[in-house]
Amino acid sequence: MNPQDVKQGADQKMVRSLESLKSNLSKIRTGRAHPGLLENIEVDYYGSPTPLSQVANLTLIDARTIGVAPWEKKMVAVVEKAIRESDLGLNPANSGDLIRVPMPPPHRGASQRALQGGEVRGRGG
Repeated sequence: MNPQDVKQGADQKMVRSLESLKSNLSKIRTGRAHPGLLENIEVDYYGSPTPLSQVANLTLIDARTIGVAPWEKKMVAVVEKAIRESDLGLNPANSGDLIRVPMPPPHRGASQRALQGGEVRGRGG
């Protein structure tokens, strides 16, 4: 193995590490709404688990509320259930064709858990 191969391998690993860090940081709740928080929630779409972003339009209604508009009307209840059962602790509200997902204000305990989770993710855990 020559030094160029070692450098190239290290560069590739660093790029993957940075991409992973960006992905993990985008999932940390700060009290402000952002659609990226819901993108990776899995929805049962005709028997196969599908990311929420592939079955619904995710938008910001205001600074603390995400709007989820499923592309098929019969998916509203399924999407609402998937958001409620996710480990994010969110409580969606169905208003017909649109599901409103208000972001609860962060409290001290949640902030501490987010920091601890960031440390674990940073160590590769």
